[in-house]
Amino acid sequence: MSDSSAQQQIDVAVVDPKVLEKEACQPSGAVHVRQRGINDITALDVEQMQDIYGYSDEVRKIIKDENLLPTGLLSRLHASYPQHSGLMDKEAHMFDEKDQYTGLSGFRRVVEILTANNIDIGDIEERELFVEVYRFLATKHSLNSIDWTNFYEDSVFQLVMPQPNMINKKTVADYMGASIEEKKKIVSDYQEKTSPHDGNQQLNKPWFENEEGEIEFLDGSQHKYPQCQLIFDKTTQNCFSFCTYCFRHAQVRGDEDMFIQKEIDQIHRYLKVHTEVTDMLITGGDGGYMPASRLEQYVTPLMEDRDLLHIKTVRLATRSLTFQPEMILSPKYDKMLAVFDKLHENGIQLAWMAHFSTPRELLNPTTIAAIRRLQRHGVVIRSQSPMMNHISLFEDKDGNIDIDRSAQNWIDLANIIGTMLIGFHSMYCARPTGEHHYFTAPLSAVSKIFDKIYRELPSINRPTRHISMTTSAGKISIMGECEVRGERAFALMFTEGRNMQWLDKVFLAKYDETTNDVKLLKPLEGDSFFFEEELAQIEHDLAEALNNRL
Repeated sequence: MSDSSAQQQIDVAVVDPKVLEKEACQPSGAVHVRQRGINDITALDVEQMQDIYGYSDEVRKIIKDENLLPTGLLSRLHASYPQHSGLMDKEAHMFDEKDQYTGLSGFRRVVEILTANNIDIGDIEERELFVEVYRFLATKHSLNSIDWTNFYEDSVFQLVMPQPNMINKKTVADYMGASIEEKKKIVSDYQEKTSPHDGNQQLNKPWFENEEGEIEFLDGSQHKYPQCQLIFDKTTQNCFSFCTYCFRHAQVRGDEDMFIQKEIDQIHRYLKVHTEVTDMLITGGDGGYMPASRLEQYVTPLMEDRDLLHIKTVRLATRSLTFQPEMILSPKYDKMLAVFDKLHENGIQLAWMAHFSTPRELLNPTTIAAIRRLQRHGVVIRSQSPMMNHISLFEDKDGNIDIDRSAQNWIDLANIIGTMLIGFHSMYCARPTGEHHYFTAPLSAVSKIFDKIYRELPSINRPTRHISMTTSAGKISIMGECEVRGERAFALMFTEGRNMQWLDKVFLAKYDETTNDVKLLKPLEGDSFFFEEELAQIEHDLAEALNNRL
C-alpha cells in the first residue's frame, strides 16, 4: 500500500506498546494498528486544552453552547495526524503577556522570553536586519504554535521569525560592522532595491467617469480580472502577523505607493458601471481587521440596491485563522457574525479566503473552534496557499527540494481541511518579491510535487486549480510536462489573464530544471509566447491612460 492510500485503522483488543510506539513514527497515510480508545480525546482533555490556552469563562461558554470542540472530531484529527497535532500539548505557553509583539522592540522581547526559557535562536543581529527592512509582527498564538524543542524544523517558526541567509551575505556583512547611522542607511538603501509591487500592480488601479463627467480614481482598489475587484480598505492596512515571505510589504511598511481605499460609496458607484464584476474581494494587509460596522457599509447596498444585483460573492482575504483565531471566539465578534448571517440570509456568499500552508496551523483547539463558529454562520472557508521553501516545501541533506516530504505536507493538509469542510481553492509558486531566493523552488520540482499531490488525493480534496504563478499578464498555471518531437516541454495555461480570451489556449515552454519564474521560461517554438505582443500593447495603453488622467 502506498503512503497516500486511505488511512486504515484496525481495532484490536490488546496491542504491544512497542507496536504503538512504532505506529506514532509512521508517516501519515500508513496502516495504523490502534488499541480501541487509546487515542481518544476526552472532555477532560478539552478542559485542559482550554486551561493551557487561557480561555476566559465567556469563551468557554461559547465553545460549550455552540459545540465548537467535539471530542469525536478532535480524536479523529489527533489520531490521524499525531506528527502535526498540537491538540494534546501539555506545556504551558511561554507567550501570554500580550496579543502581539511588534517591531524591533517586539522581536527583542520575544528573544528575551526565549532566553529566559533556555532557548537560543542565535544570529540575532542578522535577524534584526531583516526586521528593520521588512518589519516584524508576531502574535502570541503563532509563537505558541511553534514547537520550540525543534524550532529550526518548525514551519511556523520560518513563517513569522526572520532567518539567517534570507538577506544576501554582503548586505549582512556591511550591516554587522556598521555604526547606528550607517545601519539606517543600509536599511534604507536595501528597501529601495526590494520589489513590493510585482506584476505591474499600479496598472491595475481603476478609474471611471462619474455623473458630472469627471474622472475618479479608486486609490485603494485593483481591477485586473473582469469578475473580481480587490479593495484595500483604510481599515485593513495591517496584519495579525507579518509573513517573512510577504509579497505586499509595501502595504504593511507604509511605502508611498500603497493602495488605500477611503471612500466606500465610490466603490458602489464604480460597481454600478462595471456589471461584469461578481466578486468584491476585501484584502490588505489583512481583511480580518475590518470592523463589523465598516463591512456592513460595504455590503448593505449589495442587498438593497438592485443595480448591484450582479455582486454574488464577498471575499474576505484574511490569515486570522492562522495568527489570531481567538478573536473569532470572543463575544465582541458577535457583531461581525451578525453581518455574515445577514449576507447568508440574502443569498450573498461570504467566502473566507484563508491561507493555510501547513497542518500545524490547523491542529490546535483555537483554530478548530474558530473555523466551526464561522461555518455555523454561513461562512464558506477556502484555502489558497503559496508553496514556500522552508515552510511548506522542504530540502534534503544535499539542499535539493525533497519531493516526497514536501508533497506529503500538502497531502496531509488537504485531507485535514477536507475533514474541516474547508475548500482547497489553489496553490501557487513564490512570487518574485521580497527575499525570493530563500523561498522559491525550481518550477520543475514544484511541478513534480503538485503532480504527486494531485495523483494521491481523492478528487474531492484536490485543489480546484493547477499550480500557478502570478505575472503582469495574469496567473499562469503549469499543467504538466510533455514531449514534442523528442524535446521536453512545460504545458502552460492561463487561469486568469489581462485578456480573458487567453484562457482558452494551452501553450508550450522549453523544459528547464532550474528556472523558478515563469517569466524566465522560453517558448518551445519561436521567439515569443502568443500573448506577449498583445500584453505589451495592453500595458502601454494602461500606463498611457493612467498618466494622461493623472
